[in-house]
Amino acid sequence: MRTTVFFTSVFNIFHRLHMLLTKGEYMADVRPFRGIRPEFENAEKVACPPYDVLNTAEAREIIAGNDASFLRIVRSEADLPEGVDPCSPEVYGRARENLASFLKKGLLIQDENPSFYLYTLVEGVHRQTGLIAGASAEEYIAGSIRKHELTRKAKEEDRVRHIDSLNVNSGPVLLTYEADMEIDALVRKCVEREPVAAFEDEAGVEHILHKIDDGIVVEEFRNLFSKIDTLYIADGHHRSASAARVFEKRRDANSAHTGDEEYCFFLSVIFPDEQLKILAYNRVVKDLKGLTEAAFLEKVEEAFQVTRSGVKEPTAKGEFSMYLSGKWYTLTPSAPLAGAILQQLDVSVLQDRLLQPVLGINDPRKDERIDFVGGSRGTAELEKLVDEGGFSVAFSMFPTSIDELTGVAKQGGIMPPKSTWFAPKLRSGLVIHSLD
Repeated sequence: MRTTVFFTSVFNIFHRLHMLLTKGEYMADVRPFRGIRPEFENAEKVACPPYDVLNTAEAREIIAGNDASFLRIVRSEADLPEGVDPCSPEVYGRARENLASFLKKGLLIQDENPSFYLYTLVEGVHRQTGLIAGASAEEYIAGSIRKHELTRKAKEEDRVRHIDSLNVNSGPVLLTYEADMEIDALVRKCVEREPVAAFEDEAGVEHILHKIDDGIVVEEFRNLFSKIDTLYIADGHHRSASAARVFEKRRDANSAHTGDEEYCFFLSVIFPDEQLKILAYNRVVKDLKGLTEAAFLEKVEEAFQVTRSGVKEPTAKGEFSMYLSGKWYTLTPSAPLAGAILQQLDVSVLQDRLLQPVLGINDPRKDERIDFVGGSRGTAELEKLVDEGGFSVAFSMFPTSIDELTGVAKQGGIMPPKSTWFAPKLRSGLVIHSLD
């Protein structure tokens, strides 16, 4: 075992030196790893939606019908009696116990050799394939892996404790890069092999997993990605931030740290930008800040052209659909958009010209009067929330583009919260990454 570790470390050192000499700097250091995953016959029942798209009640319902669901590990409070604090030590302890149980029962196995994995999602005519790899925590901290959102301390702390308690990255970070023809060609070649997992979820999305453990092909992927200047976080800011904190903690505690330890890398799925699909992230607000409906509309008309159109979804950037008292309106800004990419985002325009000045929502990240509805739930969900009386007004948004996301990230900007909803959603539990 020590001999294997020694030669792996030597290989990685020479690989870095090669890239420094041929490129001048080393970027996109992606690593293969010995993935922990379900075998083919167990993949469908183990794999589950991401932990942060379900509430505890929804997770509890899924677990009740499937005790092999990976939700028992990523939402383990749903496996405990009701009323348990989701951030209590008992919850992380149960997650650790469930992971050990899954391994003992053979619901999860660990591959013998360091591998890359290719994860394909198919939804109707849409198809996307990404490389599952270990992404560098050092590059994240240095800013080579660019982010575009702030994180919330409590949510970040929760993921830190989860990673530390289980000693694994249980959920992947969604990364993206500027599409590359050589990488695309290698991916097409590799997905011709037999998959190690393939199933269709309850929404009709196909999930297909291929394992790449051929040393020559693994090195080819590493070399191709080392030419990628920048990786961008598309989704998973809390997962990446917490993984980086665990890396720093373990690095500082390890006097023999080399930089090749598994804790130096976090679980990621890396997709080319042109394959990603972004849906709108819509807004609903609980009240009109004491305004009558007529007074509210008057104030909105100070910054927007307002038309009672009946159109539920905007058809172009710079256009908004608003639902108020059973009626749909189309809003278009009266003044032209100006400023950097960040200021011209539709989510920024709505915030700066309506939510803040008219409805008094100064910080949408903290204000409890506003909520966010992923585009996959559709405008029917917006109508339901308003018609049932819990909210007074809803805004249907035009989706943020991937070019806007990467443009903001390149400029070091921070997008408003809930600016993007990526679909289809990745499943957790298909591959997890051990920190040992």
